[in-house]
Amino acid sequence: MHADERPAATRVFRRLKKRAEFQRVSRGARKSARAFALQAAERPADGGPESARVGFTVTKKVGNSVVRNRVRRRLKEALRAAPPLEARRDHDYVVVARREALSEPFVALVDQFREAFRALATVRSDRVGEARRPDGPRRGKGQRRAGRDGKSEDRRQ
Repeated sequence: MHADERPAATRVFRRLKKRAEFQRVSRGARKSARAFALQAAERPADGGPESARVGFTVTKKVGNSVVRNRVRRRLKEALRAAPPLEARRDHDYVVVARREALSEPFVALVDQFREAFRALATVRSDRVGEARRPDGPRRGKGQRRAGRDGKSEDRRQ
């Protein structure tokens, strides 16, 4: 049986599926835990689903595909075991997994989910969804910036 085909009583959250949804949530509020980081953003009022949605991100830095899938399954099950959570119905959440999710005791994972959702529930709603970075251009390696004398200097090496 597919996750979205389960009866509503056993399904805790709906899923995030599109890349744009993950990117929008990544600009929102964040709470870090030992095994994962939880990101949250208010969903635009476009008449979407009325319940909270969750997406999972497990990067290649965590391990090969076998390890990534084990981490994802473990975090999904911990999220299912964690209710009641203080998730806002009009928000989307993304769980960014860390390798520590494999070695962390299951009970600790459940507690980390509860704590992370509790912490994000206390963030003022006007702050959720705000960018964490200040406005303005982002400078990366190889871009120019003003030097001490006011002239731009090339930072490439």
